[in-house]
Amino acid sequence: MSEVLYNTEEGLQKLKGELEQLRTVERPAISRMLSDARDKGDLTENAEYAAAKEAQGMLEARIARLEDIIARTRIIDESKIDTTTVRILNKVKIRNKKNNSVMEYQLVPESEANLKIGKIAVSSPIAMGLIGKKVGETVEIKVPSGTIPFEIISISI
Repeated sequence: MSEVLYNTEEGLQKLKGELEQLRTVERPAISRMLSDARDKGDLTENAEYAAAKEAQGMLEARIARLEDIIARTRIIDESKIDTTTVRILNKVKIRNKKNNSVMEYQLVPESEANLKIGKIAVSSPIAMGLIGKKVGETVEIKVPSGTIPFEIISISI
């Protein structure tokens, strides 16, 4: 059985929008490219046709992947999120105890992660180290540069 994926309503709508774009705009465009390339004659030495077939294969793979993700996605009810421990969709303010820097991250599904705006995937090393912990706890998180102690300052929505 496939694993269930959790997403927000906004994240799911974004995935559905991308799928619709691929089906209604990209797929017909590649079909036209294939048709134009086929009209040019011998397909065995037709680079345009080969490129269009490759693009079609990648597009169909992306469509299939999105369909699978959407089928396995379950919506997270943001109104029922608890802030006593760190969980998905929580905003967590943490202090790096080595250099005293303070950071705030929101733990989100992989499809919504964007470090530039402070959203990290729940599957990231930092998020996995924080999940289930409470305010005031210190956690040792293994990151590529080594192990860093973080103190949880606050948990919010």
